[in-house]
This record gives sequence, C-alpha cells and structure tokens, in this order.
Amino acid sequence: MTIDIYAADEQHDHAIELETWVALANASLTDEGVRGLAEVSLIFLDESTIAALNQQFMGKEGPTDVLSFPIDNEPEPSGRVPDAGGNGPGEPPLPEIPQLIGDIVICPAVAAVNAVEHEVSFNDEIALLVVHGVLHLLGWDHVEDEEAERMEARERELLARHYQKSPS
Repeated sequence: MTIDIYAADEQHDHAIELETWVALANASLTDEGVRGLAEVSLIFLDESTIAALNQQFMGKEGPTDVLSFPIDNEPEPSGRVPDAGGNGPGEPPLPEIPQLIGDIVICPAVAAVNAVEHEVSFNDEIALLVVHGVLHLLGWDHVEDEEAERMEARERELLARHYQKSPS
C-alpha cells in the first residue's frame, strides 16, 4: 500500500527538484498517519496561474506562495446494496479505491522572494511550503494564533526529521 504523489513542474522561473519534494511530501503524509492507497498532486506553477487560482478559490488578488485543495469526500462504498460488503460469492475481491487527499500548488517565483525576506535558501523555502501544504490537506490551519503555533511547531518537526537544510 503506497501513497502516490503526482508531481508536475509547470513553470520556467526556477529549477525544481521534483524527486526531493515528492519524497518530503510522502514522508510528511506518512508521519501524519496517512496509510493505504492514497493520492496527492504536487504542482509547481507560475505567478499568473497561481494568482488566478488565488482569486478564484480564496477571493484574494495576486500570486501567493502555496495553495492546498483538500478533497474532503471519502470514497463511496462499493459492492452490493444493501450490504455493500462484496461483489458476490465466488467473485474475486474488489480492488481497494485510493483515498484522494488533494492538491498542493506552489509558486517558486513567490517562494524565491519569500526566501530572501526569510533569510533562507530557495530550497529551504520550498521545503517549508511542501510541508505546509501537506498539513493543510490534512486539516491543519493557522487562522487562530494557537493553531498557528501548533502548525508551525509541527512543520519544524517534520522538516527536522525529513529535510536536510541547504547550506547558507
């Protein structure tokens, strides 16, 4: 049973190490208790594309660094009604349906600006955004100060465990 992370680099502003970020997302999801077949998309976008998504889904103008789109629905039960327990005697078992967790979109151009402001490397900023996006997919939030403190602490734990900081 595996977590499948579909990664795509759909921008040309910065070089992206897809394998590194897939591994970090996978480790973070596993540490957060995701088990069995699961799917996540991790997409790197340009500023205009993420700005359009930010406007459409968040009602905010301009590009942002990361957006997460959790898929809240559990898979529909399969099998026969009313018991939905199987496909009948003598038939092979039904395949497991993957849990669709959601999509994370990251804008490397915005991340590069933020990295300078935060005085970290570009890769360190991308690592934070990957973990931040994963936590949002799994229901973490930072609207209230207390929530933000818990989320930031968990981000630091996951990064310390699964990401080797870039030399400064």
